[in-house]
Amino acid sequence: MNKAFNFKLIPLIIGLIILIIILFKSTITIESGQAGVLYRTFGGGVETKKPPLGEGFHMVAPWNDVFIYEVRQQELSEEMQVLSSNGLEIKLDATAWFHPQYENTGKLHQEKGENYIERVIRPAIRSAARSVVGRYTPEQLYSTKRDAIQDEIFTETQKILANQFIQLNEILVRDVTLPATIKTAIETKLKQEQESLEYEFRLEKAQKEAERQRIEAEGKANANRILSASLTDKI
Repeated sequence: MNKAFNFKLIPLIIGLIILIIILFKSTITIESGQAGVLYRTFGGGVETKKPPLGEGFHMVAPWNDVFIYEVRQQELSEEMQVLSSNGLEIKLDATAWFHPQYENTGKLHQEKGENYIERVIRPAIRSAARSVVGRYTPEQLYSTKRDAIQDEIFTETQKILANQFIQLNEILVRDVTLPATIKTAIETKLKQEQESLEYEFRLEKAQKEAERQRIEAEGKANANRILSASLTDKI
């Protein structure tokens, strides 16, 4: 009797296990800052016409897949060797802030894939940096153009990523490193220019002081002549 009873329970147990597996594969939870791209195995592949799955609990068919993407702001740091306008090698250290365009996450997955940072963003930053730095001399990069190249790299990278389903928020240039000999030469030149400006300032100040003394002396001389002319024997 016990054997018959156990035998009858086997199909039920198997059915329960299958049901649990189906339910497990049919549910997914999207965490904060993430989006889920639905892949319909028997329904046209990647879902691109509808928004991705948002945060929270979702039910999906067990034969479909969901690919998770982080859609909050991310950071990519990049160290590059680029050439200045006169062909000298410059080391540039930059950081990009970006995130996938939420409504286009499906298209990003379909056309670029999960490795989109290496396939799209990193090459875009490198290309923009080479293009921008190549317009400037080492002296300009070292002294006055740091903010300018940061803005220009951002603009150039933005153009490259315009149709790549990625939102670029900022490019930050953390450091520009010149060859040691070039850096020393630039610092020496800047020091000499500063000393020259200081000398010109002192010279101009001395000339102004001499002019002041000359005017003061002429004023006293004129006053004395007027006084002498007004004196009489009675006075």
